[in-house]
Amino acid sequence: MDKDKYIFSLEIAVRDYELDSEGIVNNAIYLHYLEHTRHVFCTQAGYSFEQMRADGFMPVVSKMEITYRTPLRSGDVMLSKLWVEARGVRFIFHQDIFNKKDDSVAVKAVVTIVAIENGKLGRGEKLFKAFSKYLNCDD
Repeated sequence: MDKDKYIFSLEIAVRDYELDSEGIVNNAIYLHYLEHTRHVFCTQAGYSFEQMRADGFMPVVSKMEITYRTPLRSGDVMLSKLWVEARGVRFIFHQDIFNKKDDSVAVKAVVTIVAIENGKLGRGEKLFKAFSKYLNCDD
């Protein structure tokens, strides 16, 4: 992955209650890290989920692909990074989580988002407009 493609990075500390019996972050917790990163990105980019709801618009996950590489443990701090592209009506978030201490890849994920507008599948025009400067648009 070309590190220049990342448009957003969020530092997150591992919390002890996120660990499983093996002393590593439980696999399901990474879903929370990925979602939290997308939510913070949206807010900092100027279109929060609160505003989306007020506009009758909601991005929802339609597909999630995760590759687990190196486990995170108690005391680790991660950098959760993303870049996003538009493919038709889908928004594809490429998200990678790195262990800050050694830059090792903990997780690689590709998250596909579609737009629900006023209760129906939409074209995502509001999201496209709000995030156009961040989008890599490949056909």
